Amino acid sequence: MVVVLGGLQSISPLPPPHQLQPPSSSSSPSLSSSSSSSSSNNKTLLTRRKTLSFTASVVASFLHFFRNSTHSSLNPAFAQQVDELQQEEDRVVNIFQEISPSVVFIKDLELGRSSKGSTQDALLDDENAKVEGTGSGFIWDKFGHIVTNYHVIAKLATDQSGLQRCKVYLVDASGNSFSREGKIIGFDAAYDLAVLKVDVEGNELKPIKFGTSRDLHVGQSCFAIGNPLGYEDTLTTGVVSGLGREIPSPNGGAIGGAIQTDAAINAGNSGGPLIDSYGHVIGVNTATFTRKGTGVSSGVNFAIPIDTVVRTVPYLIVYGTPYRDRY
Repeated sequence: MVVVLGGLQSISPLPPPHQLQPPSSSSSPSLSSSSSSSSSNNKTLLTRRKTLSFTASVVASFLHFFRNSTHSSLNPAFAQQVDELQQEEDRVVNIFQEISPSVVFIKDLELGRSSKGSTQDALLDDENAKVEGTGSGFIWDKFGHIVTNYHVIAKLATDQSGLQRCKVYLVDASGNSFSREGKIIGFDAAYDLAVLKVDVEGNELKPIKFGTSRDLHVGQSCFAIGNPLGYEDTLTTGVVSGLGREIPSPNGGAIGGAIQTDAAINAGNSGGPLIDSYGHVIGVNTATFTRKGTGVSSGVNFAIPIDTVVRTVPYLIVYGTPYRDRY
């Protein structure tokens, strides 16, 4: 490029038009001199035009080469980056679409005194019952067993008035929404776990896919699906922030081995699944540290590891109590 610019600077300006004399056919010495001078000027003009044309051609070729070489070096990298971002978005969308039918919404209801004994009517019409709280859960198997936190259904578990109920909102394998009353099958307050059972006659459920929590690593992606603050089918994303944490249990003890995550967990997320990048549940969302006076998640959230859940739930389904309480 420097050479081209140097060539341009070496070209002297063209003479004014009035100095260019037209050629003459006269044979007089003076006219012959003028004709010779005019012919010389014309040749100079032609040479300069050719030089300008050549220079412009060189500049255009250089710019074309520079533009093409720049695009050829940047475009593939940029296209690859865009493609990777699109693939990541598609993966998250697919995880949500795959898992959300296995997540349920739980309402903790208190019937009015006049509604006692008419459970179905009260459950079908929420106006006949007071909503005491909400939570989440996930489908354990095709028989209608639902896993959630004990603290989500604690009022029903300790109810002595006969007015407490749980209403479970589900989606079947065909995508049809329906709701049923949830009956407590068993619970373990020490691990903040409980199992509900709903009548699924006429509906085929889609159980959640189980992963493992023993091979988790800090920094890997995770996703929480639930119903925070009553907003159904909410997805939040984050990473595994810590492992082996200890959190308080409802019975006053401690739950060890908890998973810490920055995926947002708020009231209503409790009992919902924490999912890995393969769409497998790795924990049950349980607790969050909230900003003082706000009730809003601080980003320090915890889930019960799925390995603990898999060891505990079968005993709750069969016996109604954890293994340690059977003897």
